[in-house]
Amino acid sequence: MTAIDPRPLVGEPVSLDLLNTRWDEEGVRHDLLSDVEGLAVWLAANGLDGRFAADATTLRHTLTARDALRALVDRPGDPAATARVDTVLGHGRIRATLTADGPGERPEFADPAWGPAWTAARDHLDLLRTAPDRIRACAHEACVLHFFDTSRNGTRRWCSMAVCGNRAKASRHYARTKEA
Repeated sequence: MTAIDPRPLVGEPVSLDLLNTRWDEEGVRHDLLSDVEGLAVWLAANGLDGRFAADATTLRHTLTARDALRALVDRPGDPAATARVDTVLGHGRIRATLTADGPGERPEFADPAWGPAWTAARDHLDLLRTAPDRIRACAHEACVLHFFDTSRNGTRRWCSMAVCGNRAKASRHYARTKEA
């Protein structure tokens, strides 16, 4: 049985969900991928647990992808960051298939331990293709989480209105009452 996912923000596209395996809570940094058990939780949360093993090699490759994606979202367009993601993508490919349901695609990996890393990097390409301006970091200065803004008008600012949005409102309220 897989442990419960302790992260404050889940359900984002797999590439951003991988970034969100690191988070701060009351000034303490947490990292879900500090061990193989945490990798198992992340794989299960993204429906990858039936396809890929939670082992030390897969963890190492997944951390490589997380670091590459972090560099890319921190420095979009940076050639070094782009090359790091491209290196991860080099460990897999899409194979065109024909099934009873029609044309399809299937990812292939020379080493299946690269599967989760490649899947996250490939997902990021899809987000960049779809709406690169909707890939966002939470606007709260103490938050390190990322999200894909699916709001109708594209103005979401917080990873969670209940957590970071509320912190910002409370902070503004405190500043106003302090001035008065």
